[in-house]
Amino acid sequence: MHKASLTQARGAGFALLGPKLTQLRSRLSVVAITAVRTGAGKSPITQALARALAAQGRRVAILRHPMPYGDLLAQRAMRYATAADLDRYGCTIEEREEYQPYLDSGLQVFAGVDYRSILEQAERDAEVILWDGGNNDYPFIRPNLSIVVLDALRPGHETSYYPGETNLRAADVLILNKVSSASPEACTAVRRHAAELNPRATLIEADLAVTTESDVALAGKRVIVVEDGPTLTHGGMAYGAGTIAARAAGALILDPRESAVGTIAEAYVKYPHMAEVVPALGYSESQIAELAETLARSGADAILDASPARLDRVLHLDIPIVRVRYQFEQKSGPSIFTIVEHAVSSYSSHLA
Repeated sequence: MHKASLTQARGAGFALLGPKLTQLRSRLSVVAITAVRTGAGKSPITQALARALAAQGRRVAILRHPMPYGDLLAQRAMRYATAADLDRYGCTIEEREEYQPYLDSGLQVFAGVDYRSILEQAERDAEVILWDGGNNDYPFIRPNLSIVVLDALRPGHETSYYPGETNLRAADVLILNKVSSASPEACTAVRRHAAELNPRATLIEADLAVTTESDVALAGKRVIVVEDGPTLTHGGMAYGAGTIAARAAGALILDPRESAVGTIAEAYVKYPHMAEVVPALGYSESQIAELAETLARSGADAILDASPARLDRVLHLDIPIVRVRYQFEQKSGPSIFTIVEHAVSSYSSHLA
């Protein structure tokens, strides 16, 4: 909006098209999960909801925010059902971060650039649509239930970023995430903003439970931590689940800036808030090679991979890779699973 102010000061005008003018309509029940900032923990919540609906026997399609990094004509409408599809479509590491967890659960993901075609394709395969938004967009498909994630570790961000505030004000359900990691004062501030801007929304509190999937003993070991890329870069976070896991295990976290090369080294200049973590950047083959070299040069005893992209399937290194996972855990409020099931069932009954 600083650019908007500059534009208006020069005498020009523009229009911001809101949801009613831009959203597509589906004949299916649509549950949208968005956030007020990148890295709030939206995707783990969406993944948990998708698994719960699938366990009830419902056919679920996940629609992802577009990530157009290649040939846009070839990326018009894509369906991901297996890990082989990630290779077939030449996915970047960021795309793998978003798609891989769903594929691991046997779920299918739709993405691309032509969302009318994407929606039509998803409607043929599913009975419930989950919109897993990215970069804080508001949903491209009009939802009958809107869930918005707030970040307890970044109080004030819910009212100072666009369109995060749009999402907050329009939500049916607000999930205040990472409450156990935040101070009581921070949680209170976010709750106050939620009550002021959207008093009708149901408020739920939640955490992301961090676990490691390895028998490798990490206590006293020298480790290099790789975190979700967008969370660190334009999300502005200085650490994530990998750092939390390393500290809990008593590992010694190495400074990756000493071994960083190429565009990975440049990222530390552009995003100086990053220090003890490596962003999982891999938007090209050359950048993936630079990421691999950065990790190989670190001299670490182990790599803690908190990127959902499964770096063990992308990088081929001699250093053991320990996978770090983070999963949604509700702490208070009415069950989000019950709310979603009621919304889906009510919508289906209405259509019938």
